[in-house]
Amino acid sequence: MKLTKPTIALIYDFDGTLSPGNMQEYDFLNKIGVKDKTKFWTENAEMVKRHNASNILCYMKLMIDKAKANKLSIKREQFVEFGRNIPLYDGVEEWFNLINEIGIKNNVIIEHYINSSGLTEMIEGTLIAKYFKEIYACSFLYEDGIAVWPAVAVDFTTKTQFLFMINKGISKISDNAKINEFTKEEDRTIPFKHMVYFGDGETDVPCMKLIKQQGGNSIAVYKPRNSKKKECAEKLISEKRVNFACAANYKKNSDIFKIVESIIKKVKSEFDFKNLENNNQKKIQKKQ
Repeated sequence: MKLTKPTIALIYDFDGTLSPGNMQEYDFLNKIGVKDKTKFWTENAEMVKRHNASNILCYMKLMIDKAKANKLSIKREQFVEFGRNIPLYDGVEEWFNLINEIGIKNNVIIEHYINSSGLTEMIEGTLIAKYFKEIYACSFLYEDGIAVWPAVAVDFTTKTQFLFMINKGISKISDNAKINEFTKEEDRTIPFKHMVYFGDGETDVPCMKLIKQQGGNSIAVYKPRNSKKKECAEKLISEKRVNFACAANYKKNSDIFKIVESIIKKVKSEFDFKNLENNNQKKIQKKQ
């Protein structure tokens, strides 16, 4: 089936990329009485070292343990509620409509995805959850409505797996066997060259590098007015792991906005050129 317009996937990490901090550091830590966020993460690091365990699995276990100890509800609805007040960077709330409008104007389909080591449940509680086609993130397994065990734990390796799911049009994590099935490049739902990845941390580097190597675009995002974060993002440029490094400002006419607008126009132009080339070749072949 011939496509009449290209689809572009904008894929976002969450913590540090769309939000200035880790999502657990807001309502959740307040509810369990932790005033100093470093205390929670120090305890998590100690658990990781003590058990030689996954950082992601340990933070999820620690959340359940802390909630139980403080007689706090660990139902799914409660975790969603914890996401209601997660702060977002400037312009994030308006960003999705602005970018979708650019897509419509340029006859391009825009799809937004989350690829995060944070919690699906909390992201679902945010004001921007409605804009994402899929949220690929950590989540809990529930029995009788209560969180008892991690269902999905997302580290840097899992994040790259989700890119291939988007590439092949696979939505359910439980369909992971389909990821390894052979699919011709022309039959894949969204080519890597039509992907834009936004990330800030170490778990994002493999995804950013992969998409850049495959002809797509990666944007290293850093906290505004944070020289250390800016230096780390710019280092990724010098190491050729990303295409761009920008402060996390998503307002109209910001650096990120201008870059993404240009990428959308570039993808559309290349798509139209390829169609012209193919149509011309077909006409010549018919004459021969």
